[in-house]
Amino acid sequence: MRIIVVHSHLRWDFVWQRPQQVLSRLARRAHVLFVEEPMVDAGRTRPSFAHTAPVDGVTRIVPHVPPNLRENECAAVVVRDHVRRQLRDLPPHARVVQWFYTPMPAPIMLGAFDEDAVVYDCMDELSAFRYAPPSLPARERLLLSHADVVFTGGPRLHAAKSGQHPNVHCFGCGVDTAHLSRALDEAVAIPTEIASLPRPVLGYVGVIDERLDYALLARLAEARAWSVAMVGPVVKVDPSELPQAPNLHWFGSRPYEALPAYLKGFDVALMPFALNEATTFINPTKTLEYMAAGRPIVSTPIADVVRQFASIVRIAPTADDFIDQCERPVDRHRIQRGIESAATRSWDVTVDRMEALVDACLAGPVARAAG
Repeated sequence: MRIIVVHSHLRWDFVWQRPQQVLSRLARRAHVLFVEEPMVDAGRTRPSFAHTAPVDGVTRIVPHVPPNLRENECAAVVVRDHVRRQLRDLPPHARVVQWFYTPMPAPIMLGAFDEDAVVYDCMDELSAFRYAPPSLPARERLLLSHADVVFTGGPRLHAAKSGQHPNVHCFGCGVDTAHLSRALDEAVAIPTEIASLPRPVLGYVGVIDERLDYALLARLAEARAWSVAMVGPVVKVDPSELPQAPNLHWFGSRPYEALPAYLKGFDVALMPFALNEATTFINPTKTLEYMAAGRPIVSTPIADVVRQFASIVRIAPTADDFIDQCERPVDRHRIQRGIESAATRSWDVTVDRMEALVDACLAGPVARAAG
């Protein structure tokens, strides 16, 4: 029996991305406790914990704490003790793995559950994101000193972390090909809010945050009479500051199940990322999702995208280039290469390889970084 205790800065019901893709597959052969960061509730006097089962094999734990626990380690201690209670009656042969997506709880959680292995799945350089806690780099160093294996979300991140730990493995984006390729199915209906837009439709699906180039989006909307459709939740950006234009549409979040239908309605799939500190190490999951859906893709020159997919994705260094690339005729050869490449990068294969590395950690001692 294997228990995976996951510490996540992302909420399970936010956007279906790497943690959900990986953990829902690991849960086929283990039980996953997905522990989210505490939610601070005004007026609350005592902590409580909401337990749900979003998918088979996953227990989602959402801590709710009073305001007096907001700014110190007390909340993490309360969460730790609650998780300990959940693990109290494990059978003697059970193996416990701690799996971190954020280093923030590491000082309190490391060693707290007599775990047999520690995994750090470093999907982003969180210290470069807006509002990152000042203590995050030091906590990451602590986590790296205790981790048995480290996974990274892309080649640049792998290069950065390889010098800090002896057992680092690059697992870039995966893709749920069977789901996303439904965009190629004639029977799938395009959502009315997309189908009713004047064509061509230039579309983006994903989190709308500090990583996007809003000046580029404003320029894109101004340049032509096409429709620009932005689908996704707005995070760490004031919605009132988003550029506005009659042909620039902010649709908000939509369920992952509907993603193929939205992608089917895009004539061009956009990756309008700013080139800033927050995007230095990103390896966007949407690249493969767009590819699996058979969409023409235009992107700013994000390093990992250029390195891996320059023969498929049209790279646009400037706003003028971006506009020009969006106007170009569809290149069927690029589309086909994208479909074929996505088919070889399934999340199933990625998770199987991750699990094999965790199994190796459980089988015997492995080198850890110097503390």
